[in-house]
Amino acid sequence: MATYSKVALSGQADGSPIKVAATASTGTTIHTTGTSASVIDEVWLYAYNSSTGPIALTIQYGGTTAVDDDIKITIPSLSGLTLVVPGLILTGTGSVGNVIAAYAGTANVVTVSGYVNRITP
Repeated sequence: MATYSKVALSGQADGSPIKVAATASTGTTIHTTGTSASVIDEVWLYAYNSSTGPIALTIQYGGTTAVDDDIKITIPSLSGLTLVVPGLILTGTGSVGNVIAAYAGTANVVTVSGYVNRITP
């Protein structure tokens, strides 16, 4: 029977939001999976934009290959949390973890919060 546990994003030092400092690839690290290919991370990410205008945010989901790994979304200004990753899954490769990173059109105005539902067989 599988075990489910809710864990913090690995990029969060204390559970607080992660400030997106990067403005190009490779982005600010948000989360890194474990190395196991059989442990599933179900990832939920939310973004907040503290600037006075909308900001483009790119989530690099498991890699840095443009188009293949990119999730692009515009985060509205000062409008609370915007869901950017709705429970998508990601695993390690069996030897290394996969990384989720983010970069924004403007440095240090977008934060990313969230959690992982870790499913262990």
